[in-house]
Amino acid sequence: MDAGGTGHGRGRAQHAPDGESSGGADQRQFVTALARGLEVLACFRSRDGALGNQDIARRCGLPKSTVSRLTYTLTRLGYLSVDEPSGKYRLGSATLALGSSVLARMDMRQLARPWMQQLADATGTMVSLGVRDRLSMIYVENCRSSSALTLSLDVGSRIPLASTAMGRAWLAALPEAERAQVLEDLAEQEGEHWPALHAGIERSLREARELGCACSFGDWQPDVNAIAVAVDAGRGVPRMAINCGGPAFQLSPAFLLDQARPRLLELAERLRQAVHG
Repeated sequence: MDAGGTGHGRGRAQHAPDGESSGGADQRQFVTALARGLEVLACFRSRDGALGNQDIARRCGLPKSTVSRLTYTLTRLGYLSVDEPSGKYRLGSATLALGSSVLARMDMRQLARPWMQQLADATGTMVSLGVRDRLSMIYVENCRSSSALTLSLDVGSRIPLASTAMGRAWLAALPEAERAQVLEDLAEQEGEHWPALHAGIERSLREARELGCACSFGDWQPDVNAIAVAVDAGRGVPRMAINCGGPAFQLSPAFLLDQARPRLLELAERLRQAVHG
């Protein structure tokens, strides 16, 4: 329900993974060429048509000559395919195989879906389950109300971590030291926009403590309202977040907090108990 599909969620390939030192042994283990190749794959969005090398270079912040070598290699391996009329690239079948194997192992999706649909129908909202990918959240399950207008997002949609309810709920569930590292990465990515985004995140952290959910009322897009809660089930299940919302003209903050929030919190608790049951 938080709208998606921009480049704001991408990480930076030259950085070591979260939680690792930028020097010493950790840095020597970090393969920059591999990270850049993965960054190229990650820059494609669910709504994109084909992308050219210049488009990819702009999104990834890499030289076009570097991108040309990466796209050639990824095409040879089947991770990209060439759109013949334009000479641009689309994600190839090899990426589909990777994504399918990941989704198949996410039992949480099958567990959550009927309860998510019940919540969507009861509140006239869209309810989505997401996981973090660097500085974005990616939808892995999605349920829409059949009786209300909802946003045109689906499984695979990518939304920003910093400005969406789902991303802020995920941040609120982190241990303080881990959250500080992610906020540092966000500050570097967002530049001059960071002070306003940081203020929104701090507000959402307070909301998560006081209300049990994080909010984004027009923060990501002015016509979108949403609330979200993290689901940290443990037992090898990745930390996730569930959001609930839709068009602002249809779903006021008061409705989401008073009517949808108790149901959303109940859903998150049912999922935690089901995983541990």
